[in-house]
Amino acid sequence: MSASAELQKLIFDTLKADLAVMAIANGVYDNVPASPYGTKNAYVSFGPTDVVDDSADCIASGEYTFQVDCWSKAVGQVECKRLVDAVKDALHERNLSLTENALAEIRVDFRRVFKDPDGLTTHGVVTVTALIEEL
Repeated sequence: MSASAELQKLIFDTLKADLAVMAIANGVYDNVPASPYGTKNAYVSFGPTDVVDDSADCIASGEYTFQVDCWSKAVGQVECKRLVDAVKDALHERNLSLTENALAEIRVDFRRVFKDPDGLTTHGVVTVTALIEEL
């Protein structure tokens, strides 16, 4: 499995298993369904991904950056801020591991919450960066 696909699976599985994230969010989606909110006012989805080669000598490695999007239709920004913080707590500097590649570090570098252009939805952006030695 590619390092990028394996990291996305790790982030997905980690967020789905996190009680604080799932107490707020209806789900975590790669492909957002038509009705993502379900019985809750929030959900998490994957945004863009970037990879910067960080290979040295005979070691293939990269810096992988994932955007994790948090969405809330609750009134105000508080729920989305709580969800953004829960995502950060689930992933930042955690002792997580990949099966086929070596995860050297995972951290949350950036968090932002703002009103979506529709004026009703609050959008949170969490930037997750991982250093991976590709096997």
